[in-house]
Amino acid sequence: MKLIVGLGNPGTEYSHTRHNIGFRIIDQLNINLNQSNTWESNKKLHSHIAKSSDIILCKPQTFMNLSGEAVVAIQRLYKIETKDVWIIHDEVDLEKGKIKIQIGGGSAGHNGIKSIIEKLGSPEFIRFRIGVGKPVDKVMQETADYVLQKFTQEEEKDFLPEIIKKTTEAIQHALKNELLATMNKYN
Repeated sequence: MKLIVGLGNPGTEYSHTRHNIGFRIIDQLNINLNQSNTWESNKKLHSHIAKSSDIILCKPQTFMNLSGEAVVAIQRLYKIETKDVWIIHDEVDLEKGKIKIQIGGGSAGHNGIKSIIEKLGSPEFIRFRIGVGKPVDKVMQETADYVLQKFTQEEEKDFLPEIIKKTTEAIQHALKNELLATMNKYN
């Protein structure tokens, strides 16, 4: 069984922010995989989940810096190996629109990833890192403020549909093929 988690913050005020790109991708993935297309709220698992016989899709309903609580609750309940936990998240250290699929690594300052590493006790899960760009002036704008900004209208029209499509295709490819083949094709 695979656990595929899209990271984001709960609440409508965050729904169109850079930090919530994981939620948007997992919503589209749910549609593409012909899952239930509805999300079940599970307070015990701190998540909204959509399940099939071999895949659990998850949107943690903790805030980003506590994402590990939701991930580990589901992982333990369903006895999912760490290597079968896939996380989709925003990445300011990647060029906007780029995808980087990797196994393991540090948090690179991403609080959601830091929480997941801490709670799982291992960094050896799969990551679909989505480049959302960097603040233009790092001196004037903190990274945390930047990722909590909403995408511009232009980004909503041009950038987001393309990166959501590309990422969902990459995840679906990885579900059917070797992960290395997917990394070679999409990285």
